[in-house]
Amino acid sequence: MLILRMSLVVGAGAVGLAVARKLAERSGTSTLLIERHGSVGTETSSRNSEVIHAGLYYGHDSLKTKLCIQGRNMMYELCRRQNIAHRNTKKWILAQDNEQWEELVKVHRFATSIDVATHFLSLQEAHDREPDVRAQAGVLESETTGIVDSHGLMSWLEGKFQDLGGDIAFHTAVTGIEALPTGGFRIHTSGRDGGSSEPITTETLINSGGLAAIQISNMLLPPPRQLTPFYAKGTYFSYSASRPRPNTLVYPAPRPGHGGLGTHLTLDLSNPPRVRFGPDVEWVDDPNDYTPNHSRLAAALDEIETYLPSLQRDKVEVDYCGIRPKLGKLGAVASGKGFQDFIIRKEDGFDGFINLLGIESPGLTSSLAIGECVHDLLYR
Repeated sequence: MLILRMSLVVGAGAVGLAVARKLAERSGTSTLLIERHGSVGTETSSRNSEVIHAGLYYGHDSLKTKLCIQGRNMMYELCRRQNIAHRNTKKWILAQDNEQWEELVKVHRFATSIDVATHFLSLQEAHDREPDVRAQAGVLESETTGIVDSHGLMSWLEGKFQDLGGDIAFHTAVTGIEALPTGGFRIHTSGRDGGSSEPITTETLINSGGLAAIQISNMLLPPPRQLTPFYAKGTYFSYSASRPRPNTLVYPAPRPGHGGLGTHLTLDLSNPPRVRFGPDVEWVDDPNDYTPNHSRLAAALDEIETYLPSLQRDKVEVDYCGIRPKLGKLGAVASGKGFQDFIIRKEDGFDGFINLLGIESPGLTSSLAIGECVHDLLYR
């Protein structure tokens, strides 16, 4: 039986990589990262908008706000230092009527209260800068929003983790967890062929399983503390026309209680940048079904046209899908009912077990800060 004296991290997405890298920095420790797929970041971490979020939507005193702001600052610094592709594009949040304008005012007030830079643009300035973008009631600009090459980031984290002496086991899926009477945990896994592998014993277990995190947690926690997973599938849409092609990210005003931030316009890091739209929100039962849903296109086009009226509808195509791990059919912004924060916690009665649940947006932005958070839970 393989004995690990320190830490085992489950899940090699951006968050799991950041956690594993941080833990591997401690001298005299051993860290193993296990991943059920054949490479890092094949699920939520690589199927998203690659946005570096500012931290505008998640309310006071939430982990999402704290870790998003800390993670955003760490992300920009790391990308500059390590030449990871990124760009501070800024972001516009648009209002088309008085109700949406009130939401923008709430976002600006909140941003001001937490010292995140936002400011309103006059409609004339907005038109001069982005003549193809419609904003009938107002524009709020987020100054610190940007985009990052998520694959480049994860590649760097993977390499750094291994340089620090960490080990990664791919094609290793968790099938069972036992809490040992003397402390620590025995992890049962299966390999690529589905056959059982040698159990792994570890003193510390970090569950960063993403879409599988709740199932992994339920393997260890007693029934009264078990949770039910929910999955929000988001379809993304490509755009092949040369115009309209804004140079900033464009988001509709947030909708309280909605599971996402609307079908927004984002850019990639190519030159010139390519436009893409999405994601929308579709509640699904299967976290492994990445088949694009073409029936989502018509509704997406209608939403996009509210802020991009000269859109060439026939140049928009269904592109790819991502799935976000959710803890319920809850809102993505704190201004509405049912907002769900990240869960990052030690589990009572299971010393050395740390759960990371519901790590959806802004998980990529927060990833480096989550690594620091888990380290501090273990060692401070």
